[in-house]
Amino acid sequence: MLVIEDDRDIREAIDRLLSVTGHVVRLCAAALDGLRELASWRPDVVVLDLNLPDLDGATVLRRIRAASAVPVVVATARGAESEMIRLLRAGADDYVVKPYSAEQLEARIAAVLRRGAAAPAGTLTLGGLELDPEARTASLDGSPLQLSRLEFDLLAYLMQRAGKVVTRRQLLDDVWGAEGRSLETVDVHVTWLRRKLGERAAAPRYLHTLRGVGIRLSAPEDAR
Repeated sequence: MLVIEDDRDIREAIDRLLSVTGHVVRLCAAALDGLRELASWRPDVVVLDLNLPDLDGATVLRRIRAASAVPVVVATARGAESEMIRLLRAGADDYVVKPYSAEQLEARIAAVLRRGAAAPAGTLTLGGLELDPEARTASLDGSPLQLSRLEFDLLAYLMQRAGKVVTRRQLLDDVWGAEGRSLETVDVHVTWLRRKLGERAAAPRYLHTLRGVGIRLSAPEDAR
């Protein structure tokens, strides 16, 4: 997550919230710093304040949209409906009005991530993995994989984001899509999926766990 916010207290509060929920966070206090960060890094979501010291946030939003399709959640004290409509038309994916709660911001971020979670058309391939989202079939090195519904959904979600680290919270929200479940649910299903892929956590080929960060699905070295 890239957070562009000039208020130090708000910036640090967002950092604590997103870090606790498993996100990797980078913070910028000014618009130009944020644009430079976006150019060198590919965040999943940008949280953008409008009242920045060097550029107006609406201008920053236009510059982001000129270069990237990354989801943008605008955080603003400007609560007028006309302003919200203008921002949405300019390319914002969602917005929160200050003062907002940590839970509200987290819900907005989860919502924009879910919107980008739809399965693409066609077969997905990664190394020896092949998955057809429409037929709901998967194979490894030409052999069919016998996956449960959740194992299939988990694998499809990770294959759509191959090479990127996905947090356990993100998986819980987007794959399970229900409240009241624990993060251990994700751990159990990742373990089961790992077994179906014929690997161990100590010697991963496709599923790589980054302690304290999340999970990354990537092709094994011998398949690159």
